[in-house]
Amino acid sequence: MSNSSTPKADSSHRFRLFSPVLAGATVRERMFACLGALIAIALTGMVSGYFFGHGSHLPLIVAPMGASAVLLFAVPASPLAQPWSIIGGNTISAMMGILAAHFIHEPIIAIGVGVSLAIGAMSFTRCLHPPGGAAALTAVLGGPAVANWGLLFPFVPVALNSCILVALGILFHKLGQRNYPHVAVPAPFNTHQTIDLPSAVRIGFREEDVDAALAKFEESFDIDRGDLSRLLRQVEVEAAVRSHGAVTCADIMSRDVIAVGENATAEEARALLLKHNIRTLPVKDGSGRLIGTVGLRELMHAERLVGHIAAAVTGLPDAPAISLLPHLTDGRTHAVVIVDAGGHVVGLISQTDLLSAMAHMLPEQMAQSAA
Repeated sequence: MSNSSTPKADSSHRFRLFSPVLAGATVRERMFACLGALIAIALTGMVSGYFFGHGSHLPLIVAPMGASAVLLFAVPASPLAQPWSIIGGNTISAMMGILAAHFIHEPIIAIGVGVSLAIGAMSFTRCLHPPGGAAALTAVLGGPAVANWGLLFPFVPVALNSCILVALGILFHKLGQRNYPHVAVPAPFNTHQTIDLPSAVRIGFREEDVDAALAKFEESFDIDRGDLSRLLRQVEVEAAVRSHGAVTCADIMSRDVIAVGENATAEEARALLLKHNIRTLPVKDGSGRLIGTVGLRELMHAERLVGHIAAAVTGLPDAPAISLLPHLTDGRTHAVVIVDAGGHVVGLISQTDLLSAMAHMLPEQMAQSAA
């Protein structure tokens, strides 16, 4: 048995060398990063050369831009890869290098002081960016091209290159429908404007627990604190799905869904909401596809549905029912509309439906644990 399992283990270790180092990275994402860097670096150099020429008096593009492109396209969610980090970090660091070279004439000491000052200045200005260290070194050791520009070097070409690179990065990520500049999802809050904690965080870890854990590690991590909290909450959801994934949305959803057509009046919609004592009313087009939802709040002073239809939270019939828990405990969503692959309404799961299902799951889990 041990001999037959050895080749598989060796193969796993061999190909692990080619596995992504960063969590969540995929081959597709890396290919996207390569394409983005190719286009952005080439265009940055081309634009800089167009405005300032290709003479020896000005480098076409400074070397730290290559490192900035790695962060911008390979890890765009990193706090170190955001626009202010790239532009401010490179520019301020280059300025620190220029100052170090101006006041310290011993190169060995100047390079150390330049990078040290760059780290301190970037930290105080909240634009820490690893390529900034290279920008500082370039300013100290750049030779005649840097010396000719003097105090202007941090702005031309460093700031110019950085601004062009960031602008191209924003455009590229928007075209690829990626979230950049990255904005962390805000922490859950109480939508009822009371001092109680939101229901989703009354049990489980809290924000102060994240702070306490980070303090005990005494290390810096390349992830936004808000993203870290969101990741941990999703881990909790995935663990719950793994434990209760056998119950699907199709098992617990209401199939006789009360809905309204897009051409209905607001009065008709209000009448349906009150008659059936429901809080969420799906709105469908002529072919039965979901357009959105309305509730009494949206229709309070409305005469027509148009302009008052809210985006719907949807799920698929074969999805685990427990996966809807984050939506139905966010303080805003009262029901999830279940749609098929074509977007047709096939069911609806309310907070009550999910609560009832979870009440049935608990005895089954306790019985399995006892067995």
